[in-house]
Amino acid sequence: MKTPRTHANRLRFSPALVLAAWFCATLTPTASAQYPVVDTGQSVCYDTVDEISPPLPGGAFHGQDAQYDGNLPSFTLSGDALTVYDNNTGLTWVRQPDTDGNGIFDSDDKLTWIELHSYVTTLNDESFGGYDDWRVPTIKELYSLIDFSGIDPSGYTGGTSGLIPFIDIDYFDFVYGDEAAGERIIDAQYWSGTEYVDAVFGSEPAVFGVNFADGRIKGYPRDGGPGGTMRQFARYVRGNADYGVNQLTDNGDGTVTDLATGLMWMQADNGDGLIWEDALAFAEALTAAGYDDWRLPNAKELQTIVDYTRSPSTTGSPAIDPLFACTAILNEAGDPDYPCYWTSTTHANWTATPGCYAAYVAFGRAMGYFGPPGMEDWVDVHGAGAQRSDPKQGDPNDWPYGHGPQGDAIRIFNYVRCVRDADSSSSEGDLDLDGATRLGLRIAPNPTLAQTTVRFRLPTAQTVTLEIVAPGGRCVRALHAGTVSAGEQAIVWDGLLPTGRSASPGIYFARLRAAGRQETARLIVAR
Repeated sequence: MKTPRTHANRLRFSPALVLAAWFCATLTPTASAQYPVVDTGQSVCYDTVDEISPPLPGGAFHGQDAQYDGNLPSFTLSGDALTVYDNNTGLTWVRQPDTDGNGIFDSDDKLTWIELHSYVTTLNDESFGGYDDWRVPTIKELYSLIDFSGIDPSGYTGGTSGLIPFIDIDYFDFVYGDEAAGERIIDAQYWSGTEYVDAVFGSEPAVFGVNFADGRIKGYPRDGGPGGTMRQFARYVRGNADYGVNQLTDNGDGTVTDLATGLMWMQADNGDGLIWEDALAFAEALTAAGYDDWRLPNAKELQTIVDYTRSPSTTGSPAIDPLFACTAILNEAGDPDYPCYWTSTTHANWTATPGCYAAYVAFGRAMGYFGPPGMEDWVDVHGAGAQRSDPKQGDPNDWPYGHGPQGDAIRIFNYVRCVRDADSSSSEGDLDLDGATRLGLRIAPNPTLAQTTVRFRLPTAQTVTLEIVAPGGRCVRALHAGTVSAGEQAIVWDGLLPTGRSASPGIYFARLRAAGRQETARLIVAR
């Protein structure tokens, strides 16, 4: 499970923890993934109303975002403070998009679509930050920066000093919309370079962007739209040109592996709409293709498999590679379409019920009830590939005209596509799929309240590495590295991290490597 972190100290690692992370890294060769998915940063669990203690396996709301850890956000600020390097993705970002050059980052720095592309030429001509290969980011590059420790301020009034945006302000400059200039607090949208292959609001060419004030992806009118000329912030990027490029492989067993991210997906969805709690339960209970460690993907994981070159109107398909199967539906306008899919990520808000919404990704049209007064109708307002949010429970009929400024469709019963880490092993049975004998990796007591014993057997003396890892594969404690004699073995984990602090409650794995084999067994810490 993710360790609870405050916004201000999330990356203040102790020397002991840094040394431990280095030691784990030397024992754990990383995959060749050029598209590492950065963790969402969500460390708090929620029910349908409020924050809750981490749910135990088998209990209501178990399996949500905060209970699975991934590549923790990690950045390095350049010596001149002009750029920020993402230690996970290999991307370098402009820290402060001060496009008008007055030394102040504010709403005056917003650009039109045309200005967005002309300004990057200026950056390169001036070798900004020492580089001349800046570019407009794709939507997948831009979304890598989103941080779901943020709080959605939609509808809030009263100043912004206590608000938390969806980006790390320890490294990136950020401002909310300028209310004095007639903007909303949430008017802090950033352009990507990814154009929607269809249109929004019926006929408007659109470009996807990320709103780091309210935590959403939407397709925004490129050339103006209903509100006039669209102006948004810009944040330019360089490096790792392969980031966001999938490498999908059909495994022939109902699963698809993305070699770029290291994630394995169910090829088909669950075939029906579920409320959020039931979606979590479905994923946690799933056993398929010989694996029992499926989960509901978080928002950033699910967004990785959106194919932004596809849409229902232009390709007659959902916005996903044809290797995947999507259940067909009729949308609010009565047209053939494809579902929205739940994520395990709560879209926390500022109200008295901060946990009542969860994020979803639309693989079909992102519908809304919109139009001039008296002429409203259901149309695609934000595009296939949008990330918005729905109430976790309730009756969709209570929202006949949608919700919000564009009348976002409220479905509540969204679909599920499960995911797992491709390099994890199933704990079922004594044989691998090829019939080879396993090493008998097992853990007891499990769940554990404190220490536990990891047991395995070796046919001959072997060089062994044994680690405790988080669900995303990050090593949190190296238990052994060296030669072990033949026979039954038992290694005790005292439940502590290298810092001496007890591991937080949640799901971990014991990962054993010996004689060219790897086995993984699930471990639950349940203090």
